[in-house]
Amino acid sequence: MSAYEILRYLHSFVRFIVLALVLVAIIQSLVGWLGHKTYSKGNRKLNLFAMISAHTQLLIGLVLYFLSPFVQFGGNTMKDATTRYWTVEHIAMMIFALVLITIGHSRSKKAVVPEDKHRAIAIFYLLAVVVIVVAIVQSHRPFLGVTGL
Repeated sequence: MSAYEILRYLHSFVRFIVLALVLVAIIQSLVGWLGHKTYSKGNRKLNLFAMISAHTQLLIGLVLYFLSPFVQFGGNTMKDATTRYWTVEHIAMMIFALVLITIGHSRSKKAVVPEDKHRAIAIFYLLAVVVIVVAIVQSHRPFLGVTGL
């Protein structure tokens, strides 16, 4: 098995870890925000781990980006839907999702009121999940299951 194949499957598998952590963080933050709960050390750690897992996924994805045969730079890149998706759209949407997660985490850290901390995570992480799901659906690959490119 080549390094590309190993990274491809790792990238496909890690997405479940990212989605699980981000979804649990969203649920926990919604409960905290709407229920006027305190912002605990556990909340902070979960939100941080969700962000770290997303950054790790990006790093794996960036290595894959330069190894993938689907990423091509040339005159036909934008004309072919598959090549355009893997070369431009996928990476742009995932970086945007990561920026949303990072902004949410940063705003949560800066907020003083617990409800504001929870709200920042809930809103920005939820927006990031929407972008991630749209990006995965646009790939026309199975959403569930570990797949390769």
